[in-house]
Amino acid sequence: MRTRIPAFTAALVLAALGAAVPVAQAAVPAIPGPTCTAAEGTVEYDSSTGQWTCKGGEHDGELITES
Repeated sequence: MRTRIPAFTAALVLAALGAAVPVAQAAVPAIPGPTCTAAEGTVEYDSSTGQWTCKGGEHDGELITES
């Protein structure tokens, strides 16, 4: 019985954290790659974050959603 309560609490905490991650990612503005290049920007891979971003132009610093 004593191990069930901490295990259940840990499961609840992990479930809450798992549900919060997609919400945080959705809050970041993102554009398609062609929109970046059409606005005088370049699509570059940022190895520190593991994501593609737009560098320069109107959408500088925004995440790329698709190519």
